[in-house]
Amino acid sequence: MTGRPVPAAVSPGHGGLDGATARRRYVTVSFLFWLPIGMSIATGVLLFTERGMGLAAIAGFYAVHSLTAAAMELPTGGLSDVIGRRPVLAIAGLLNLTAFTLIGLGAAGWAIALGMGLMGLARALSSGPAEAWYVDTVHAHAGPDADLRTGLARGSSATSAALALGTLLGGGLPWLLGLAPGLGEWPADTTGGLVIPLSVPALLGALVEGVFVLYVLSALPEPPRPRTTLRRVMGGVPAAIAAGLRLGARDALIRRILLTASAAGAALAAVELLTPGRAAALMGTAESGALVFAGLACAGFLCSALGSQLAPFVARFTGGSERAVLASLGLVTLGLTLLGLTTHTMSPLATTVAVTGYGLVYLGLGAAGPNENDLLHRRVDASGRATALSVQSLSLQLVAAGAGLGAGALPPGPLPWLLAATAVLAGALLWVRRAAPAPPHHGPSVTGGPVAAPVPVGPLHDTAPEEIHPHARPT
Repeated sequence: MTGRPVPAAVSPGHGGLDGATARRRYVTVSFLFWLPIGMSIATGVLLFTERGMGLAAIAGFYAVHSLTAAAMELPTGGLSDVIGRRPVLAIAGLLNLTAFTLIGLGAAGWAIALGMGLMGLARALSSGPAEAWYVDTVHAHAGPDADLRTGLARGSSATSAALALGTLLGGGLPWLLGLAPGLGEWPADTTGGLVIPLSVPALLGALVEGVFVLYVLSALPEPPRPRTTLRRVMGGVPAAIAAGLRLGARDALIRRILLTASAAGAALAAVELLTPGRAAALMGTAESGALVFAGLACAGFLCSALGSQLAPFVARFTGGSERAVLASLGLVTLGLTLLGLTTHTMSPLATTVAVTGYGLVYLGLGAAGPNENDLLHRRVDASGRATALSVQSLSLQLVAAGAGLGAGALPPGPLPWLLAATAVLAGALLWVRRAAPAPPHHGPSVTGGPVAAPVPVGPLHDTAPEEIHPHARPT
């Protein structure tokens, strides 16, 4: 015997990818998917206004997106667990490609509404498969005790970086086109008004989505799943939905994660709804306020990326993923409180404090996410991983929708901010006590805390290929 460690068995269905390669591909997929969405943030409302849509119609377009994403969150998560991660991600990219094309070229309300609906469907499709592919691949290569936090953190950082870069590109391209004499009018003149400077980011986003689809199909190998029929797929998806809805009831740790996602939804709703108005009030005009908000949003995404990068360090410093979530949510609570306490003044000091609070909100959310998902992936098995992520996303979206309506109905001032801070504080307090010890398990927990047996999420377990089952049991 040489005393050398025996390498973990590699599942041939994942192309023999090692952890570092899987991590790079997961990061690339995350970046490519979110870059076009970031490009649409700065110009979306302005583009619809330029097309002649009123504010009520624009609000309706965004409602179509949100309601479609919420309604399809669980069904599409179950679909990924039935037919595989790669085809669902490719479908999401094709839907986004169509959506950005409709939004960039559509002059009629129905075309824009259809595009927003397709984008919401793509958002639901994409909420779990890429991350589930990454975790499945790492487990197949290195076993269930492999480190996940580093890859999850880098994927989250790539998402935030894509949104930040996309926001800058989307806001800067129309402005750059307007600098050159005649260049801004040339697209409209040659296309009969279909392409205008504000629609260029959306059309460029469609091209990026094409690259995303090609990359997904070529770079994300996964084991072949059993041959299936449309009837079996449609029958398996409701089973996955029911299993996903039972997750919180069957496991206290998963219930904490879902409630924490709800608290994050309340925080994001308050920040996204109330910050643009404060920026406009600070600058004096809506146009200059929109420019300031674009820069602030970019900074927020960068803070989120930094928080995600720091997530493994926070877990080591605090003694495990659970304590890391508690500390991160405490940071979010502090940020929302600072934003609430500075609403009645626009002095330089108050503005500085408010901007600091804004950054703390995104920094804390960025650090909390990878640690929450590290715990989640060690609690569910591969057959329901994407479904579990979809339940988590649904919890965030539904609470964000309700919190946004509530914050909009409240009088302006500190109250909406402080209520959001209270919701996040309640989510943080859930993590004061550690989860109950689980039955004995061979192998240490990389979180430093107690290990837990995985929770199978329902009858879809047997639809996963047998060769990945030994590597799909979280600690």
